[in-house]
Parts: sequence; C-alpha cells; structure tokens
Amino acid sequence: MTLKQEFRPAVIVVGASRGIGKAIAEVAARDGATVVLVARSPEDLQAVAAAIQKAGGEAFTLALDLTARDAAARLEDFLSEKRLICDVLVNSAGYGLRGGAATLPLDEQLGLIDLNIRVVTELTPRFLPGMVARGRGGVINLGSVASFTPGPFMALYYASKGFVRSFSEALHQEVRRAGVTVTCVAPGPVSTEFLEKSGANRAALFKVLPKLDAKYVAERAWRGFKARRRLVIPGTSAKLAILVSGLLPSAALLPLIGRLQLRGNDPCPCGSGKTFRDCCRAGRSQRHAPSETRARSLPL
Repeated sequence: MTLKQEFRPAVIVVGASRGIGKAIAEVAARDGATVVLVARSPEDLQAVAAAIQKAGGEAFTLALDLTARDAAARLEDFLSEKRLICDVLVNSAGYGLRGGAATLPLDEQLGLIDLNIRVVTELTPRFLPGMVARGRGGVINLGSVASFTPGPFMALYYASKGFVRSFSEALHQEVRRAGVTVTCVAPGPVSTEFLEKSGANRAALFKVLPKLDAKYVAERAWRGFKARRRLVIPGTSAKLAILVSGLLPSAALLPLIGRLQLRGNDPCPCGSGKTFRDCCRAGRSQRHAPSETRARSLPL
C-alpha cells in the first residue's frame, strides 16, 4: 500500500463553529463523511465535534485564525498529520459590515476583504489541483442573495459575495469535466448570529425577506453539491428577490436598497454624527468629521 492510498478523504469546513458552516458539517457527517472543523474558537469547535461524534460521526477540530498568513499551510500540515486529504472544501467563514464606506473603520473594511475574499481565493486553488488529479470532490462556497446586486451601506459585503459567486461559477465550468464540482450557495437572510452582530437585522431590507433556518440551507447546499449544481439558491423568497433585482434598472434599484438598508435613527453615513433621519434623509447633508459610531461585525 502506498503512502497516498493511506490517506482518507475528508470534508474541510472553514467557519464551522456556528451558523451555516456548522450545519453543513453536521449534514456531511450524517452522510458518512469525516469532517474537519476549522474556526477561531476551540471551545465552539469542540462543542460541534462532540455533537457530531455523539450522532456517530467522525470529526477533527483545528482552531485557526484564517486571516493569518500561514493559516493555509497550517491547515495542510494538520491534514497531513491526521493522514487526511481535502476531498470537499466548504468555505463558509466571513463577516458583514453595515454603514457608509466613508465612516466605517478602514481596518474593518480591509479585514472583510481579507476573510471574505482573500481566504477563499487562497484555500480554493490550494486544494483544487488535488481534487482534479483524483477526479472527485469539490468546493462549496457560501455566497448570498446579496451577490446579485450592489448594496449601498453594505457595499463591501455585497461586493465580496459578488466575487465569491463569480469566482465559483467560473471554476465550476473549468473543472466540471474533470469530475470536480464547485457550487456556490446563495441564500437570503438566515437565522444566525450574523444578522445581529453585523447590524443587518435592524435594516428594513432584511425584515422584508423571510429568514431561513441554517439547517434548511445546509441541506439544500449539500444536496445541490451532490447533484453537481453550479448555483444553489435556497428559498423561494431569495429567488424572487433575485428576479426583481434583475428586472429593475440600477437607477431605481440602488436608491431602493439604500433606503431599505438604513433606518431613520441609524447614524448618518456621511459622518455628521447625526441620525440619518435628521441629516441626509432630510436633505441636510453637510461635511463633518466622522463620528465614532461604528457598524459591528461578526467573524464566523
């Protein structure tokens, strides 16, 4: 038996400590896969692993700051140590920021790009060649219904998910004939801590769309990946939202999203320190020093 044959395939779930990542890990384990749970919090990871093992599955945990420059190499070393290969990679880590780009802290905006885009870009091509060589496996990238339109006052989050969808769909076409699948999952709002911590749950836009259950999204994601689908959009409301956004001209769509994204008592995105209701919404925007009010974020 060769060294290569001794390695076992595993599903690597990045961002597995909570939310959709946790739910996908549980679905994959229930389907008989060995799962490797990756996130920053060792305590949360242990709790997820314990639940999987109690249900009869096999789970390994790796507490890792994915934005660290050596994170991908450390993940590879961990897999080698455990004699595992990345058969399926699930990129579900990310966070959102709500507020005006002119007033949000620059380091948080750059951090969003780092986690939502750079980490996906680094991990996917790192493991994809092995999948192509073996003629099996693939990647599940967590996108969003937000990927189908620009999003004023969550501009970077929408743009990052647009990147994820474009990147995933292109890779799907590149590797599908090699027996490898790249699936982008684009749900609408999901009932996780993400909505609360990012502040998105206070926006009217996220109250209009019904919230999906993370387990429902995970089931649809795993089923769609197994069916070798390029794009999975869980929930009828998300499909309708995408259809409407495609029909409306940008001149009408962008102001509508902007109005639904901010409430009257939110800090005005111009940085005046006033509420949106008393400043730009009332047509009295002026130049001011940026306020100290910050949109909150949640690393997953």
